[in-house]
Amino acid sequence: MQTFNVQGMTCGHCVRAVTNAIKGEDPSADVQIDLAKGEMVVQSQLPADQIIGLIVEEGYTAKVA
Repeated sequence: MQTFNVQGMTCGHCVRAVTNAIKGEDPSADVQIDLAKGEMVVQSQLPADQIIGLIVEEGYTAKVA
C-alpha cells in the first residue's frame, strides 16, 4: 500500500480521472482518495514513480507521503 499527497483535485471528476488512469495500467488496483486531505492511498503492483507519472499526466501534482 502506498500513500501519496496529491494537489489540484477538487471534485468527483478529478477523483475519477486519477482513479481511471491508475486502473488503466493496473485494473486490480485499489484507489482511495480523500479530497479534503489531498491524500490518496493506492494498493497496486505499480511502482510509486509510475503512479506519480499517471497522476501528473492527468494534470495534478503528487508526491509520496
